Amino acid sequence: MSITLKNLESAFAGESMAHVKYRYFAKLARAEGFEEVALHFEHTADQELLHAWGHLELLVGKPNVKQSLELAIAGETEEYMHMYPKMKSEAEFEGNQEAVREAAHQIAESTAHAEEFRKVLAIAEKRFAALARVEKRHAEAYQQVWESL
Repeated sequence: MSITLKNLESAFAGESMAHVKYRYFAKLARAEGFEEVALHFEHTADQELLHAWGHLELLVGKPNVKQSLELAIAGETEEYMHMYPKMKSEAEFEGNQEAVREAAHQIAESTAHAEEFRKVLAIAEKRFAALARVEKRHAEAYQQVWESL
């Protein structure tokens, strides 16, 4: 992987984390009665999200719906197959039971997310096939008109 791609991945991760962190800080500020501080955190979080989207687009382009679902499935699968099991194993080694429970919970949740995305993709693929048939009919009709000219 190129240095530029590694840097984009790091920038995407950093901006994504900043977005989530600032949303969380806004929630805490609001709970303490600091509405203006919460609003400032939320405004900045929105900007961080736009930065993350820009980096993501440079990494994956503009995937169509099918490609987006496939990327989501791959990401969730990576989480439940590798990332969280490694986290769980390392937490067990260190004796951090809270992190062990969190990793186990995330393994289950990521597994469920991947399965849900697979179901959505299966349903969407039926629609993709139907749209392809309609587009083919339109293309054939346009071709006949073109040939008649």
